[in-house]
Amino acid sequence: MQLHQLKYFVAVAEVRHFTQAADLVAITQPSLSKQIHALEADLGAPLFERVRGNITLTAAGEVLLPLARRILADVDTATREVQELVGLRRGRVRLGATPSLATALAPPVLRRFRDAHPTVDLQVEEGGSQDLVRHLLRGDLDLALIIMPAQGADPALRAEPILRESLVVASVDELPAARPTGRLRVTDLRDQPLVMFREGYDLRDVTLQACREAGFEPSFAVDGGEMDAVLSFVEAGLGVALVPGIVVVRRPGIRVTPLAPPGVQRTIAVARRREAVPTHAGRELRRILLDYVRAATETDALPPGVEPLG
Repeated sequence: MQLHQLKYFVAVAEVRHFTQAADLVAITQPSLSKQIHALEADLGAPLFERVRGNITLTAAGEVLLPLARRILADVDTATREVQELVGLRRGRVRLGATPSLATALAPPVLRRFRDAHPTVDLQVEEGGSQDLVRHLLRGDLDLALIIMPAQGADPALRAEPILRESLVVASVDELPAARPTGRLRVTDLRDQPLVMFREGYDLRDVTLQACREAGFEPSFAVDGGEMDAVLSFVEAGLGVALVPGIVVVRRPGIRVTPLAPPGVQRTIAVARRREAVPTHAGRELRRILLDYVRAATETDALPPGVEPLG
């Protein structure tokens, strides 16, 4: 098994077409097919099924695909790491962040990183924590700002809790149940139609868990939104949503109502793949992130509803 064979295999698996895959990796289609056949011979199993022009993965191909992606990602990281050391090429760091953290926490951290390292390529991916974890495990990200699940992080990750974030109820009108304390209980959401995040957002899981622990199944006004869409649906009066307070700071059309203690909180962590050796750029971004959190804690400059851990 050779690296170029894995590269060709991944290309075919992603586009499901041998000619298009050959174009992607800049070789002829017969050469690509020959290398795929050689890889299948080495492994002792077919990787693709070819039926009436349709290309699908076999069971062996399904097993190999995530491993091949991870191997290629690690080779790319190792190459960049060595090249950074000898000064042949500028570095790269790939950061993932949830929508709320991409808006509130990532910008000042990335500004400090850019000021210190202007020649390093910065790549940012925004998504739900579950999506970011999958991309970390595939080797597509170096670091990610994620929300820790209640059961703990995936054992294949190193996840370092750094902040705790409180959720609030976002609505377009004042909710009568909040009177006279100015706060809501989770049970007060029983009769409120909720604007719900799509699958893959940890906010969806947190909201459903909080409602179920309070003894009810929530009703949805709209189901399946991204962060901006959810906030826009709330502004349109379609329903209420449980969101981080930091995402509504610049949304004057949304009323924010805190939850009564103990409320609903989330733990923010910086995570990386456990078995991957971090690049110099990745280590430096993590250092700058932790320095920023410490400095913001000391100067009381953390976003609203966010407090340090440790």
